[in-house]
Amino acid sequence: MKFLFAPIGIVTGLLAGIAAQKAFERIWAVIDDEDPPEPGNRDIPILKLVGALVLEGAIFRLAKGFADRGARSGFASLTGTWPGEE
Repeated sequence: MKFLFAPIGIVTGLLAGIAAQKAFERIWAVIDDEDPPEPGNRDIPILKLVGALVLEGAIFRLAKGFADRGARSGFASLTGTWPGEE
């Protein structure tokens, strides 16, 4: 079952990453009028960079976790077998 679920997990992960990036951009637009800071930009205050990175990481992890759980639940509903540890 692991091999059958692998493509579903990959596609779900990619879609979750895209959704997380869009969500981060929308939330950041509420927080600040400027684009999110990039780590390579030397003129960005460190606290602003830390805040942006923590927010982006939390949103990504949340989206990925919910997408993975949903994909596994759907797979289990269709096949009767949970893909992974129960």
